[in-house]
Amino acid sequence: MSDRIQSPSIRLVGALSILLLLTFRPLLAEPVSASAFMQVTAGNGQGYTIKVLGIRENGVFLVDVGSMARALRLRTLFDGMQMQIDEEFGTPSTSCILTAGNSFSLVVPADGSSEKRLLQLSAAPSVRQGRLYLPAGQACRMFSLWLDRDLVFDGSSGQIRASINPRRQGSSYHSIGVIAPETPVSPEIPQTEQPEGGTIERPRTGPTQIEDVRVETLANGCVVRLVASGGQSVASFLRPDEKGTAYLTIEKATGNLLRLSRRYPDGAVRSITPTQLPGGGLQFTVSLNTDAFSLKSSSFQYDSRTNSYQLYVMSNVDVEALRRSEKERMIQQQLSRDVNKWKLDAVVIDAGHGGKDPGALGTRGTREKDVALNIASDLGMFIKQKWPDVKVIYTRRDDRFIQLNERGRIANRYAGKLFISIHCNSTPTVTRARGAEVYILGTHKTPAALNVAMRENSVISGEENYRENYKGFSDEYLIMSSMAQSAFAMQSTELAQDVLRKLDRYGNYNGLGVRQAGFMVLWTPSMPSVLVETGYLSNPEEEKLLRNREQQTKIAYGIFQGLQQYRSRYETRQLAAGNGE
Repeated sequence: MSDRIQSPSIRLVGALSILLLLTFRPLLAEPVSASAFMQVTAGNGQGYTIKVLGIRENGVFLVDVGSMARALRLRTLFDGMQMQIDEEFGTPSTSCILTAGNSFSLVVPADGSSEKRLLQLSAAPSVRQGRLYLPAGQACRMFSLWLDRDLVFDGSSGQIRASINPRRQGSSYHSIGVIAPETPVSPEIPQTEQPEGGTIERPRTGPTQIEDVRVETLANGCVVRLVASGGQSVASFLRPDEKGTAYLTIEKATGNLLRLSRRYPDGAVRSITPTQLPGGGLQFTVSLNTDAFSLKSSSFQYDSRTNSYQLYVMSNVDVEALRRSEKERMIQQQLSRDVNKWKLDAVVIDAGHGGKDPGALGTRGTREKDVALNIASDLGMFIKQKWPDVKVIYTRRDDRFIQLNERGRIANRYAGKLFISIHCNSTPTVTRARGAEVYILGTHKTPAALNVAMRENSVISGEENYRENYKGFSDEYLIMSSMAQSAFAMQSTELAQDVLRKLDRYGNYNGLGVRQAGFMVLWTPSMPSVLVETGYLSNPEEEKLLRNREQQTKIAYGIFQGLQQYRSRYETRQLAAGNGE
């Protein structure tokens, strides 16, 4: 009888459990992969749009911090729990360190100095499948405070707007979160009311509390202000000694010693150190930089209007030397920005054809799309191994069909600095034709070049809506595209020559030199661009080499060596010129 009574109860509990699980199932749902487009403005009309990866969980977009850092051209190092992000925007450059489960991120100068910053976030980073995530709004806030740039996440559109101009617009975030020696500056104390007829000063009463220390650097010295609350206290000032140490003592005053401590990397003041005196009172030790500044005079006064104790330090200044130093500093900053801007830091590799478009076919059935993909993969491998600071962008990584105009858009979207399209040649009428050829965009100067371009361009007939997508892509359009590419003509030619010379080492050079033709894949990239025909599949002997995996790797290495020679000359020229071309 007992068993018969318990059995329905057990079934009822089970049914209720299932119902509860179904009811709360959305709360246990797995996060869904998501992404957001980041629009980056770099100033001088420069910029790019790039996709940032993330996940969506309970309606909140969590951004992949590593993906966002890479989109901002920052380096990352992640050990599974802690991520270090390195930047080169500032002087000196800094690193930001985030730890999973910790809502504080640490900013450390790369030069090892002690001016560290601690940034607090309203959410702690979390690790999911080997990646570090933060709510997009908090990630933008962290990068903004750290880099002193503007980054904003628009939740309605799901877009991130980032400005990496040399300076932030408006007030600076540079001092926020400084641990030691600097601390955030308090807001300005509001001035007293100023009715008609002059300023009325409100009486100040109560214990003297030093709230903040502010240093204003001037061309001929500096002003140190100790901002107080409460009533005025008696103060005394001991002028600097031969080492530049001065003492300012305020009787019956208190304050947060850690918050009032200061240390400065440059300027007339080295440090300000407060000490609580026995029996009440604060003494501030002001260390002046006598090595860099010739001190002329110093004085002290109390400003009743702002309730602040003010120390004035005057120095002998060579105005011409000061102007020259400032000009040199500004020129050096501009040089650094320009060199970084034009640094060859991203290479786009385009494996020709793919998917439903096999490209040229060899006598033994070798498909151009397969050879091109293998060589492109090997080339990307060499770049990553030899140039860890260079980003590699592929138009395709597997056997898929990518439209010709989209390949150039990919290159532009990811801010590529070079575009290399890899193909194999074929001519059914001349089976002995052999060797590599390298093309740049231009008008067809020979019938042979025209034939090669026509064959490579014929792929558009397999694209959907190709008549509409390529409407107007005529000889006239080719001329306009060539004119638009004129800014990169010299670089493209030099790159093509360097690649062609290196391919000669592997017996792939046919002496035809750099050639011009209207390849559609070269019409849209806004950067130096070349198309490499690695050999002829229509030649049985050369087909045998091109289908050999070892030979494909050798060809890829030859192309890389050409890139290496071009990069060395290119960046040396940019550094010597001090600006971009």
